[in-house]
Amino acid sequence: MQDQLEERARRIVETAVELAESGGFEAVRLRDVASHAGVALGTLYRRFRSKEDLLIAALSVETGNLERQFVQRGVRGESDFERVMDFFGLVNRGLLRRKNLARALIRAVSSGEPGLAQQMSSYHQRVQRMLVMALRGHVSSEDGELIDPESTPHDQQRAETLEQCWFALLVGWSGGVNDQAEVLKRTRASAQLILEGSH
Repeated sequence: MQDQLEERARRIVETAVELAESGGFEAVRLRDVASHAGVALGTLYRRFRSKEDLLIAALSVETGNLERQFVQRGVRGESDFERVMDFFGLVNRGLLRRKNLARALIRAVSSGEPGLAQQMSSYHQRVQRMLVMALRGHVSSEDGELIDPESTPHDQQRAETLEQCWFALLVGWSGGVNDQAEVLKRTRASAQLILEGSH
């Protein structure tokens, strides 16, 4: 029974991703998601409280895909700066390759909906964990899954600041303020300031 529920949830999330990919945030109407996924609307509401809740679940799946790629690929670069920028290149390509979906996910995760604070915090922490690994030059994993790296408060602070700058630029990109090239350029400038000024 649990497997059946998880299968339904997976199908619902995949359907939301498809709708967001084709039409962005506005295209993810819960009634349409339920219909396309072949589940009752009540079933969807028992698992997801809102469109934002559903899209953050989709973001969690996308982040899991990124984590697996990060484990397989490892970190590249000689310096902290090179490794961090290699990571941001990887995550930007992964997230921004489907623009409509990316804008929908960013809008959901920056919605500020109080009931979703834990899921939003989890997303930011997962990205920060990968940044710590990039800074340390080593991916910590077990059975293909990332595990929390041993890190100093200094590493954690740098990773948190880098992630916050990058995410702010993504919000700007989703609103049409920056293009993809500008996001990477400004991320690079921010990383130089944070990393060179932190010694």
